[in-house]
Amino acid sequence: MTASNRIVLSSDHAAIQLRQAIAAHIAAHGWVVVDIGPTTPESTHYPKHGEAAARLVASGDCRFGIILCGTGQGIMMAANKVRGIRCGVCVDTFSARMIREHNDANMLSIGVRVVGEGLALDIVDAFLNARFEGGRHATRVEMIEALEG
Repeated sequence: MTASNRIVLSSDHAAIQLRQAIAAHIAAHGWVVVDIGPTTPESTHYPKHGEAAARLVASGDCRFGIILCGTGQGIMMAANKVRGIRCGVCVDTFSARMIREHNDANMLSIGVRVVGEGLALDIVDAFLNARFEGGRHATRVEMIEALEG
């Protein structure tokens, strides 16, 4: 098993149900899902879940990561603190496609209180089906990576 077909999923307590729906959806499309929880509804802190998922992507253990919290913003901010991570919050399919095509994003963040399940699954599909275009965008991604110091 290689990282090329592995996706890590994580969330805070607010997004367990949507995370599990996304896991089932992508598994049905042939992806190997690494779901790192949580599994119970007790309040938990999104930064630790964003970081944990980001570390699996940054290490190469997983090709992509999908993370969720109430708005998608906080967990995305935590994930982006991990070197090598390019994660964007998406509330529409166009943005999900663009963060892959133009920014070579390796993680996607979704807000459970912002989008419903149907749209979330469409956003995930747009993200996973898009391919990095390279070219002039590669120079810009290199510039982003250089900011990591």
